[in-house]
Amino acid sequence: MSIAHKLRKFSTCDISDGLLNVYNISTGGYFPNLTAISLPPSGSLVGTAYTVLFAPMNDPRPAVNYIDSVPPNSVLLLSLEPHLQSQFHPFIKITQAMYGGLMSTRAQLLKSNGTVVFGRIRDVDEHRALNHPVFAYGVGSCAPKAVVKAVAINVQLKILTSDGVTQVIYPGDYVVGDNNGIVSIPVSVIDIQKLITYIEKSIEVDLLVTEDIKNGIPAKQAQKNRRSVLKQYI
Repeated sequence: MSIAHKLRKFSTCDISDGLLNVYNISTGGYFPNLTAISLPPSGSLVGTAYTVLFAPMNDPRPAVNYIDSVPPNSVLLLSLEPHLQSQFHPFIKITQAMYGGLMSTRAQLLKSNGTVVFGRIRDVDEHRALNHPVFAYGVGSCAPKAVVKAVAINVQLKILTSDGVTQVIYPGDYVVGDNNGIVSIPVSVIDIQKLITYIEKSIEVDLLVTEDIKNGIPAKQAQKNRRSVLKQYI
């Protein structure tokens, strides 16, 4: 069974718990402020990160065609240069939409699993009609060509978050999305099989905790009793 198939069984909350408890990643890999514009039909989006960086139109780097080289089973991630990002809502300094329906049509044809835009998107109805998962900060109507352009693919993306911390996504990281939002798993710094094993055991334990609580055992006591076994998987 592939890593992606195993991850598809977990919620983003399950994954964040694993990243926090096993690897002490304080954010749990979670990227805040994103909204599910078009939800995954299966309820879960999973794939490897295919990253695209946008810069101002006057940037000396030439524009790149990112959409015709989207890898299969990837999640397309679009972000602006850090100086075009904001710590505060709406989290970017441009009003133009960076991504539209034609892009989802092409990405889906190339077997991409979904798209995450750290900015605005447009053509909401088209994404939903395609059943193509799209997460973004918000929506807009104007195309981006007067203000920004794609300048690099498969580069690290630095994302300024609302707590003032800059988080990084690297090409090839696993990206998981659901109703709770988007989580990135930094494959360069973790043993992903160890993470999966912990998550599986944690889910089993939490089912037992749930039953204990339903049987009248205080939640704190049930958690303490049941979760002690997880120490051997950290």
